[in-house]
Amino acid sequence: MKAPILLTPGPLTTSRRTREAMLRDWGSWDVDFNRITGRIRANLLKIIHGEGTHECVPLQGSGTFAVEAAIGTIVPKNGHVLVPVNGAYCQRIAKICKYIGRRFSTLDYPESAQIRAADIERRLAEDPSVTHVALAHCETGTGILNPLAEVAQVAARHRKGMIVDAMSSFGAIEIDARTSPVDAVIGASGKCLEGVPGMGFILIRRAVLEKCEGNAHSLAMDLYDQWMYMEKTTQWRFTPPTHVVAALDEAIRQFEEEGGVAARGARYAKNCDQLISGMQALGFSSFLPRAVQAPIIVTFHAPADPAYEFKRFYSEVKQRGYILYPGKLTQAETFRIGCIGHFGPDVMSSAVAAIADTVKAMGITRIAAAA
Repeated sequence: MKAPILLTPGPLTTSRRTREAMLRDWGSWDVDFNRITGRIRANLLKIIHGEGTHECVPLQGSGTFAVEAAIGTIVPKNGHVLVPVNGAYCQRIAKICKYIGRRFSTLDYPESAQIRAADIERRLAEDPSVTHVALAHCETGTGILNPLAEVAQVAARHRKGMIVDAMSSFGAIEIDARTSPVDAVIGASGKCLEGVPGMGFILIRRAVLEKCEGNAHSLAMDLYDQWMYMEKTTQWRFTPPTHVVAALDEAIRQFEEEGGVAARGARYAKNCDQLISGMQALGFSSFLPRAVQAPIIVTFHAPADPAYEFKRFYSEVKQRGYILYPGKLTQAETFRIGCIGHFGPDVMSSAVAAIADTVKAMGITRIAAAA
């Protein structure tokens, strides 16, 4: 049976080359494996033009592990984090701060509204106790793209640290450390680089990282300690996800062959355009206006028809070869469709056809969302 295509924001559909990279076993202290780690660290820095200014610290676990490690390592125990919130993953940053005992404040927006740099400027002027701004670049709960470059410039003017959760944008949307002053950019293996899940990475300004000794709330998530150990030995402190690392190395090779951020982002943008136009033709409406929609994942309003029920809708679409994602909103019933992974617009057309088939099978005649 052919595996379904994952229309999700990660894990996502990977290439055969990437999957085949996991067929070999590696010794975690072996010199050849350590060379892979070193190559990945160097290549990830190139993606944000951070060579010479930043250090790449990889970490076992999902993207949330990496976000927690970054906040816990970079923000001192007496720090104060400003978290602009316009979705579920911004809220998760605030939740992490609460769990690990870092003071935080939120700047709250509706889930359909883009974060505004002017609001952050105003808040930083009003509250000089803030030491860091933590921004979700692409809020995966809706698919909205937040203005990283503008917010980073505001934080720099106020001499505040800038931590960027780039989980869903890294590798597809430009992040330039030369022009956007960021202290840390956080990503993961199973997103736009099209690796498999299991490894996060944090690209940290070296001048900041050098001052982070003793900040961390956890041994396993101490990025300073991880960095120092890797610098001395080229090895991970604790057992790494060797197969995941090897797959990411191969995925980055394909990323570079495709043409890097510009080409990867262009393919995803075509996927997104094909998806939205196809779904609109069926009568579905997207939650966000196109001006703030990132080409990563699209949130659609659920049909108001009483015949619609997400679990059956999901199951029917899966039987036709595609896996969707549930909604993440509190204010409306929605579902989400990812645009990222090892496929092009032709797959999106086929997915839309599968959804049209599903709508017919379920007897849904009223596709418009409830008022």
